[in-house]
Amino acid sequence: MTYTQTTDPDTADDTERVLRLLAPDGSRVHDPILEPWAAKLPADVLRGMYRDMVLTRRIDTEGVALQRQGQLGLWAPCQGQEAVQIGTAHAMNADDFAFGSYRELGVIVSRGARAADFVLSWRGEEHSAYNPYDLNVATPQIIIGAQTLHAVGYAMGIQRDGTDQAAVAYFGDGATSQGDANEALVFAASFEAPVVFVCSNNQWAISEPVSLQSKFPLAGRAPGFGIPSMRVDGNDVLACFAAMKWALERARSGAGPSYIEAVTYRMGPHTTSDDPTRYRTRDEVDLWRSRDPLTRFETFLRAEDVIDAGFVSEVKDQADALAREVREATLGAPRRAPIGVFDHVYDEPHSGLDEQRAWFASYLDGFDEQEQQR
Repeated sequence: MTYTQTTDPDTADDTERVLRLLAPDGSRVHDPILEPWAAKLPADVLRGMYRDMVLTRRIDTEGVALQRQGQLGLWAPCQGQEAVQIGTAHAMNADDFAFGSYRELGVIVSRGARAADFVLSWRGEEHSAYNPYDLNVATPQIIIGAQTLHAVGYAMGIQRDGTDQAAVAYFGDGATSQGDANEALVFAASFEAPVVFVCSNNQWAISEPVSLQSKFPLAGRAPGFGIPSMRVDGNDVLACFAAMKWALERARSGAGPSYIEAVTYRMGPHTTSDDPTRYRTRDEVDLWRSRDPLTRFETFLRAEDVIDAGFVSEVKDQADALAREVREATLGAPRRAPIGVFDHVYDEPHSGLDEQRAWFASYLDGFDEQEQQR
């Protein structure tokens, strides 16, 4: 089964022309395309997704606070995008490998990241706060769209290994304007690589609206490369789970790549160095707050008697405890010597790196001499 979303040129920012299983008020709706991929999900799976969404939002809140207090150099908030990240991540197998940007906090939450894994890179103490092979999640990519190429390369390796794994590339709407993302689609289609492209269309590439980037919905681009796509409600965790199951089944069966456009919204700033009030209105933000993915899912789960007040309270306590661990990991992080920036860049000794290390050591010695003279 394949599906391609097509719309008129005037609907690039039509956020309601999406596939969904949960309405904004939390009521269950039927969709014949998504339904087979999310039918009769066990209660423990639903509770697990809710838990991870709550944990993600709580860690995100703590990350912003730590940056504002000068404990982190930067933070990229993901509030409002939890359904995309948790829904798709929960659909993956443990050995599938994810390649994300700097905003996929929920993916590493769902993969069992430790408290320190969320913050040490943002504090500037580590190049990567975790071993990618412990979580099967690559180091977050700062270069916009570069991870799409990495995911395709990994997927082509999977083909050569002959396993049933899949690679997943997470990226934002802004990355679709980058050459890397388009080149990745070319390679994925040409080699029928087992890769899933997940575009979190959060409406803004920093201060540039998606309607300026594209006159058509982003899901409409993939079929031009020969890749089937779905355009789903990115604030509906069930729709995101179902779309991902569809895409992963295609990848594992040898049918090649798939593309998911998850229409969502970045509730906070692009990063903590951004002021979104300069380019978007309060009315727009309020509209999207009424579509909150966490509130929507909790309303549905309560109506279905999957969770109750006791469970909600228990999860909140778990989230607060994890946030305390994140804060402790931040404040207790060992301060590395500046020369340590060269550690672990390469697995083997490298003469070019040795030269750079020597130059930087001399530079640092100069500061020491100046301090002594004072």
